[in-house]
Amino acid sequence: MFKLMELPYDYNALEPHIDAKTVEIHYSKHHQAYVDNLNKALEGKDDWLNKDLEEVVKNYRELPENIQKAVRNNGGGAYNHNIYWNTMSPNPKNAPEGKLKEDIEAKFGSLDNFKEEFKKAALGQFGSGWAWLVEKDGKLEIVGYPNQDNPISDGLRPIMGIDVWEHAYYLKYQNKRADYIDAWWNVLDWAAVEERY
Repeated sequence: MFKLMELPYDYNALEPHIDAKTVEIHYSKHHQAYVDNLNKALEGKDDWLNKDLEEVVKNYRELPENIQKAVRNNGGGAYNHNIYWNTMSPNPKNAPEGKLKEDIEAKFGSLDNFKEEFKKAALGQFGSGWAWLVEKDGKLEIVGYPNQDNPISDGLRPIMGIDVWEHAYYLKYQNKRADYIDAWWNVLDWAAVEERY
């Protein structure tokens, strides 16, 4: 049985960049619903309910076809949000160091170029979805994924992701997705991203 992860900070901790009401609804309603619906979809499949969430998202195609979609959507939703909440902080490290910094600069030229490319991917995600920094064959890449799909299902390793579903920003930013993305960099914790890398 899967459980909602514990939020590592208070609802208001990411203010003024992400408002308390958005964090509260996003976490306690949306994220909770993904976890609940994943458990529902896997009812009676104790071997799957006892797996690691990452394992489920990676291998959902091994499940009976009639529940694959529900597990892909809700397992992905639960997993994506675990990464999202855990890579933000009220006291973030503002820039990467070490290997991650070197690899970003090698691939994108500079951190600023990387941020620009990442923002482009997030803005270019039509409708609901995510932009991700992933590792593929030892190299960094930026990819966009629709809905709650996760790159891990395609053999890529997600390092960090931004949620661009409207529920992630609409209360504060309305239709200004670009403003939300710009604000999000202020709470992205590069220490957490480095740890995932």
